[in-house]
Amino acid sequence: MIKSIINKCLGVACTAVIFTACTIPTLVDKSVNTKTPESFNTSMDTTSTATLQWKDYFTDPYLIALIDTALSNNQELNITLQEIQIARNEVRAKKGEYLPSVGIGAGAGVDKVGKYTRNGAVESNLEIDEGKEFPEPLGDLMVGAYANWEVDIWKKLRNAKKSAMMRYLSSVEGKNFMVTNLIAEIANSYYDLLALDNELENVQSNIKILNDALKIVKLQKDAARVTELAVRRFEAEVLKNQSRQYYIKQEIVEIENEINFLVGRYPQPVERDSESFIDLVPQSIQAGIPAQLLENRPDIRQAEMELAAAKLDVKVAKARFYPSLGISAGVGFQAFSPSYFAKTPESLLYSLAGDVMAPLVNRNAIKADYMSANAAQIQAVYNYEQAVLNAYIEVVNKLSLISNLNSSYELKAQQVEALTQSITISTVLFRSARADYMEVLLTQREALEAKFELIETKKLQLSAFVNMYQALGGGWH
Repeated sequence: MIKSIINKCLGVACTAVIFTACTIPTLVDKSVNTKTPESFNTSMDTTSTATLQWKDYFTDPYLIALIDTALSNNQELNITLQEIQIARNEVRAKKGEYLPSVGIGAGAGVDKVGKYTRNGAVESNLEIDEGKEFPEPLGDLMVGAYANWEVDIWKKLRNAKKSAMMRYLSSVEGKNFMVTNLIAEIANSYYDLLALDNELENVQSNIKILNDALKIVKLQKDAARVTELAVRRFEAEVLKNQSRQYYIKQEIVEIENEINFLVGRYPQPVERDSESFIDLVPQSIQAGIPAQLLENRPDIRQAEMELAAAKLDVKVAKARFYPSLGISAGVGFQAFSPSYFAKTPESLLYSLAGDVMAPLVNRNAIKADYMSANAAQIQAVYNYEQAVLNAYIEVVNKLSLISNLNSSYELKAQQVEALTQSITISTVLFRSARADYMEVLLTQREALEAKFELIETKKLQLSAFVNMYQALGGGWH
């Protein structure tokens, strides 16, 4: 019987399909361009630093401890993990839509009809057993199971489930992308902190040098070899550097608390090794080939999953033009008294029905959803291509930056060495009255600024080292 009902419904469905297939809007087709350049430069080496785990890429134990804590405590990351759970539950819900739903129910009631009505007249003349009339009032007891099932002829429900699965996978890749960003942000902030520590030490060292020079200038003034102007200029320079160190201290507090926020804890000192900062040498970077970005970059993988979901959404929207086939069934027991529940087949009830429904007129909403799904799919294509292009440009820029910073740092180091030596020379010349006090002052000022620039260049080197790892797609493994 079930097969007969399904066959009849399918016959009606086929008729409706022939009618509706001719009126489905034509879509604009947009295929994705997955081609990438063969290499970032002349090298075709497929070894990529992105395959390294972050604990192998970073060697500072204090930085590793901070990242490890952040991956457990960072609130934004934990919020994203709950979004992944929501997406997973959406997949479960979509899966349940194309499976039969079965429920169980029970009911009880009582009914009293007027005697001088059709039902009343029938009941008054009907005997259940010999010598017994219909009970008055009449009870109604029922226990049974029911089932409903939409037959997924056009794969509308299965495609909706697959789309939900793609979005779940997309949310997982989104989490991975957040992890890479979180690791990079903590590492960059950590190196900023080390740089500030070195700047503070540099200022304090310069204050000591200026104080020593100030003593010499005062002695020179007492000997009438310089004027009060020289004394005041050196005092002003000392005060300027003393003031500067408090700005640096405030920056240190803010960067420390930025790190504390990222690792999900209240303000506290951040353990670090600042002494070795200037001697830190970034690892050599192996960029691999551009095609590897498609596998390593979580944002590209996320865009790919979103594109797959958008394509499935178009299929789901298209299936809404076609008729849907539903089957419902029920079985149970019904009687006006519990004593009759056991009497079968008299108290047995069952039902079986099938229905076919297809949109016929005023399908504007379905057409609009179909066209919107197509527009969203085209948008997803552009998003994917943009993610690939952005990733390639990021890597090329950072490869160039690393190379230029290495050259710049070598020259800055030589500049600092020359100016450091000139401080000693200018001081000796000043003591022997062979140099003006302004030469001493300017030399010390230039040396201080050169040291600051050297520290800044080192920080940029380490930042490029971090950001290159992120650009290649490392950190989430």
